[in-house]
Amino acid sequence: MKLHEYQSKTIFAKYGIPIPKGRTASTAVEAKHIAEELGGRVVIKSQVLVGGRGKAGGIKVAKSAAEAEQLAQQILTMEIKGLPVRKVLVDEAAAIEHEIYFSITNDRAAKKPVMIASAAGGIDIEEVAAKTPEKIIKVHIDPLLGLRDYQSRDVAASIDLPREHWREFSKIASGLWQAYLETDATLAEINPLVITKDNRLVALDGKMMIDDNAMFRHADLNEMRDIDEEAPAETEARKYGLSYIKLDGNIGCMVNGAGLAMTSMDIVKLFGGEPANFLDIGGGAGSDKVAAAMKIILSDPNVKAVLFNIFGGITRCDEVARGILVAMDEVKPKVPMVVRLVGTNAEEGRRLLQDAKMITAETLADAAQKAVQAAKG
Repeated sequence: MKLHEYQSKTIFAKYGIPIPKGRTASTAVEAKHIAEELGGRVVIKSQVLVGGRGKAGGIKVAKSAAEAEQLAQQILTMEIKGLPVRKVLVDEAAAIEHEIYFSITNDRAAKKPVMIASAAGGIDIEEVAAKTPEKIIKVHIDPLLGLRDYQSRDVAASIDLPREHWREFSKIASGLWQAYLETDATLAEINPLVITKDNRLVALDGKMMIDDNAMFRHADLNEMRDIDEEAPAETEARKYGLSYIKLDGNIGCMVNGAGLAMTSMDIVKLFGGEPANFLDIGGGAGSDKVAAAMKIILSDPNVKAVLFNIFGGITRCDEVARGILVAMDEVKPKVPMVVRLVGTNAEEGRRLLQDAKMITAETLADAAQKAVQAAKG
């Protein structure tokens, strides 16, 4: 789950990272009042969960409260990459001496977090990596030991940060590590971390991404979710505890288990098909959950066939089959359904579905080929 800049910076401040004074506004008048409180010269920043806000005209500097009102009015009527701007962040403007990139994220290859810094801050780190990779410094963090002070000092020295800022930089690094750790983040990024003309380190911009699998531990963060950036079907799926990701193909896939879902998509592609989604209904799903999943899959007009790949472990296959039939009666799908059931009482389950004129299969390869063929009409 992505957090907005203002949400990320609020978390940073909680962990002692210095941020500019400011707050959000939903109207131009609110923006004007905030600018007056901050002394007039402010930055108006659109709050949408996409990159490139500045290039799209979603970030402007105002020299007065009146100009802040005018610019906020403009930005609040914008759409940036298809997302409407519903709020702006009104921050005090900073006099910038130097910009730094600084983040902590997951390094899946190394199986541990990595701290990344660059003296070339203020621009996309991907651009720095492509053009001047030597300017990027990476230091891995042992998750059992946590961030050590010497690692922060090494990073500060490697990016040629003036020595007078090392102590403050270490505090910011420690705060960012704690924020990353305690929120179950997959990314905590400050870009830019600036040295101001009055010689302070300040996090001007921030971004955090939280691991969706850990959201059950963070009810407070879940309330920050912005559904504007999600496909409506993904929002609907979350209501029922379903894991759903829309894809571009035409074969809907309903599976119980993430690994089984990945395998199903792979084998559909192996036989020349294209999966329309990733959907995991989990173990022990009842007919209501199966019906909700079917509605979500069939709401995609590109779907021409649906493949069920169910392993009956804790839940017996005949129970799953009855759940599918109840869901079929409720949803009344108009596209072919191919079902592969394996596990306890699989034969009984397949017999129930065959009686209902559904296409059944005993192996995944057989099911995938039948689904690909069915999708072709």
